[in-house]
Amino acid sequence: MDGARKREILDAAATVFATSGLRASLQEVAEASGILPGSLYHHFDSKEDIFIELVRQYQAELDQIAAHATDATGSPLERVEALGTAIAECAIRHRAALLLTFYEPPAGSSAELVRLAQRTPTAVTAAMLTTLQEAQASGDIRHAIDVAVIADRMCQSMLHVGIGVYHLARGAERRPALQCRMLLHGLAVSAPGDARLNRSNASGVADEIIKSWTEPADARNNDKSAVIRAVARSEFARRGYELTTIRDVAAAAGYSTGTVYRLIDSKAGLLVSIMQSYAETVTDGWTAIMESHSTAVEKLDALLWFNINVTERFGEEQRIQMAGLQQYPPKTRDLPMTFPTQLRHLKRLLTDGLRDGALQIEGASLDMGARCVFTLVWTPENIVRDAGARGALAAARDSLVRGAAQRG
Repeated sequence: MDGARKREILDAAATVFATSGLRASLQEVAEASGILPGSLYHHFDSKEDIFIELVRQYQAELDQIAAHATDATGSPLERVEALGTAIAECAIRHRAALLLTFYEPPAGSSAELVRLAQRTPTAVTAAMLTTLQEAQASGDIRHAIDVAVIADRMCQSMLHVGIGVYHLARGAERRPALQCRMLLHGLAVSAPGDARLNRSNASGVADEIIKSWTEPADARNNDKSAVIRAVARSEFARRGYELTTIRDVAAAAGYSTGTVYRLIDSKAGLLVSIMQSYAETVTDGWTAIMESHSTAVEKLDALLWFNINVTERFGEEQRIQMAGLQQYPPKTRDLPMTFPTQLRHLKRLLTDGLRDGALQIEGASLDMGARCVFTLVWTPENIVRDAGARGALAAARDSLVRGAAQRG
């Protein structure tokens, strides 16, 4: 009976944390379980113990998916889609654990939770790599493709499906396979060469914007407000916004707490100023690229390059954003910050490309296609870090633009 009750509590906790975020209290978990808060302690010593068990269940299921990947039937590319879909469905079922592991566990977590949360999904990535290698050996994947990078990128994009709640939309069960096909076959109808893409007007616009990301003059001149914003950005990224105090920011900046309070309105206002500046940078860049005199394929490529550089330059802002999704997961299909503007741009991009016969998406509405592209147009941070900006762009071109699979 105790085992059954423990499973009921874990199921209730998974639902609570997936919908209300990791900030949800044990009181909320107890209410969802239909028991008194004190009764929870007969099964779990703390909220963190629940987190640990949820992560273990999630990782165990991912390992099972990897172990059975060789059981799939069909062509090599069909097996890639089947494995990707299984990974995405697991991410949806274990959304609470995914929020704990997709970025970093909450600041102050125990060594055990940190160890579990930082364990990368090596088994499913290895299974995806093996499946792609088989496709490459059979001639379905181009021999020049770095399938290790594609396997990592594909697995991360599948796991990302569980971050939002788009899986609740009609037809969303096709989204994982659609994203796999986009990476395998590319969006461009005709595969453009690097020379053409590098010379495009959109690429030039992106380069000019990237060059403009110099340190603000007031920061170079040691302006105290700019220093405080820079220090707060680092502290929020390292500790998490919830656990960072103004005293922490003041100590890291080398100022008194009173000095910091005289220069800012509040901690919340400080966060807003940091993230608003980041959002404006991303939005202005996307808008400039979309307004350039370029083809849809060239604009797509320029957005890939721009986003790679955003990830390289604004890693702290992105970590703050991911930590915010842990605490406040989206309740609608739309992610916060820059997403609405970016989605509109991508719908326009796809509309123009489909009309001109330059882009291809099959089996999806314009809305679903744009949402899939939104996920894929951002290269994972570890690929940018390990391959470098140009290496990450090469991998992105060989997947989302030209496709990893043989053409014709």
